[in-house]
Amino acid sequence: MTTHRSRLSQTLRVLTLGLVASGALMASQSEASARAGIRDAEIERILRGYSDPLFRAAGLDEKAVNMYIINDPSLNAFVAGGQNVFVHTGMIMTLDTPNELKGVIAHETAHISGGHLARGPEAAGKAQVPMLIGMLAGIAAIAAGAPDIGMGLLIGSQSVAQREMLAYSRTQESAADQAGVKFLNATGQSPRGMAMTFDRFADQEALSGYRQDPFIRSHPLSRERVAALQGLVDASPYKDRTDTPREIADYALMRAKLRGFIERPETVLRRYPHSDKSAPARYARAAAYFRAADLEHSLPEIDSLIAERPDYAYFWELKGQILVESSRPKEGVPAYRKAVELAPDEPLIQASFGAALLATEDSAVVPEAMRHLKVALQAEPDNAMAWYYLADAYSRSGNDAMAALATAERYYSLKQYPQAMNFSQRAQKKLAEGSNDWQRANDILSISQSEARERN
Repeated sequence: MTTHRSRLSQTLRVLTLGLVASGALMASQSEASARAGIRDAEIERILRGYSDPLFRAAGLDEKAVNMYIINDPSLNAFVAGGQNVFVHTGMIMTLDTPNELKGVIAHETAHISGGHLARGPEAAGKAQVPMLIGMLAGIAAIAAGAPDIGMGLLIGSQSVAQREMLAYSRTQESAADQAGVKFLNATGQSPRGMAMTFDRFADQEALSGYRQDPFIRSHPLSRERVAALQGLVDASPYKDRTDTPREIADYALMRAKLRGFIERPETVLRRYPHSDKSAPARYARAAAYFRAADLEHSLPEIDSLIAERPDYAYFWELKGQILVESSRPKEGVPAYRKAVELAPDEPLIQASFGAALLATEDSAVVPEAMRHLKVALQAEPDNAMAWYYLADAYSRSGNDAMAALATAERYYSLKQYPQAMNFSQRAQKKLAEGSNDWQRANDILSISQSEARERN
């Protein structure tokens, strides 16, 4: 069905490289709302590979620290809302080496471990992330010519933004430099990349505010501070340690994938001409051609990568996405199945596979789709679109009670409490009183009622 497939195309962008955060944004394909958060299993794996050792070195529980990728071309990274690290795509695509990006992450980690964040009820952590991303999306909407949408998003998030999007003091910045170098040394990595990156930003300090990258505005730099940081680098026993070949290769793939999905296709093809036969170039072209609805060129690019690395799950994932979003779900399912086989611990791929199975309109695969969606939700219980498709699967199976409960979970994960209350009540009426599912519906109802009262 066309409507269903249209929803699936939208959802796979949410589950893989697409929109996250507020429910208002999820339903939009506009350029303005696209400047929100993006999710991608491969990119998140690479970034967590950089960040988790640093979190542990800082004495943080890496499972309690969240990383978010903001689709914005500017160079910026910041911490907000408790233990949340935000990195702009512009930062990833501009920095040349993994070590430079690790330096930025180490610095932001130090802000968390040093307690350089606003304290208070609104700094409670992950629950505030949708509002923070909503603020960023509101600014983008205004810039893209949608002021009504933008102002609506800003009004809803400005109180949090005022508390969370703080500019750090120079004292805090220097302390974060020292701690960041300490964390890099503790993980046997060079702090040279941090110094190189901050040296780049220090050159902007004399520029007027509107010409500076956001990072320099929120992280005040000076030549004296960069010189002090260089002294720490010179004293490091790991100052000459470089990134491994695997890290360099993965970083190049990550940047190419981002460019393929974010930049205009013609820009991608100029950056990665057909004469460039490297894996990153073919990866970027596969994504760019896909976005241009040119499967004749997109599929050969991704197939060539699969032929070279048949054990790399993310190539199979992209092939599945290309086919499913091009209304060829039955052809895309085998690719997703292979991706899940190779990366069974990736909840985003599990969820995408479940959605792809449902897109085939084959009632025989509904139980399998349900299994994969449940696996994804065990790892990511706040994945709203996975809940959406699980509700769809329950509905197709004739289980209206569980469809209502899954829908309640979806709205609850989006902090849309009135809708969560409505569907949890519907679920309770059809579930066996006292059962685990009935109790879960009751929990959602109670918490949603309390949250709704506080908001009013």
